[in-house]
Amino acid sequence: MSDSFPPPPPSPSPSPWPPSQPRKQRTGLIVTLSVGGGLLAATAVAALVYTAMDRAAPGSLETLPSRSAGTPSAEAFPGEDPVAEPSATGTAPEEDVRITKCTVDSLTNWPAAELRVVNGSGGPADYVVTVEFVDKDGTRVADGIAAVLALDAGKEAKEKAQGLGDVPRGTKCRITEVTRTVSGG
Repeated sequence: MSDSFPPPPPSPSPSPWPPSQPRKQRTGLIVTLSVGGGLLAATAVAALVYTAMDRAAPGSLETLPSRSAGTPSAEAFPGEDPVAEPSATGTAPEEDVRITKCTVDSLTNWPAAELRVVNGSGGPADYVVTVEFVDKDGTRVADGIAAVLALDAGKEAKEKAQGLGDVPRGTKCRITEVTRTVSGG
């Protein structure tokens, strides 16, 4: 032997277990199963949404009289114009706003009130309308707000007050407050 090389390492002692085989990589299998499972879950969710939308008919809610003005809603007088037209003296803000439709979204179960605003004042005005949604017992379950800006005298605007949150069947709409201010421009 040569002195320039170190001695060889000692031979390992024999193991009582048989030599292990290298583990097979299963990355392809894991990726394939993950993608397939994701597609299956997405298909199931899409089917549930489609079924829910197909079954749900557009909901319609009843409209209640306004608390602040005590005047009936648009649906209380079928065939009549529910909004007072402007006069020489002008109308009260509560008379300028009516609920034309009260609905519940079939997908989210959130309520909405469609409003018709006719400016009964002598000049351009801004409106802020607060609507509450009440259950069959009269308990408030949601509320919404709508704003109309710079509406000229005698002109009409349509706006929606959107309620947030799931509401029960039989929920009704009611205007709780109408604020009208002179428009700044």
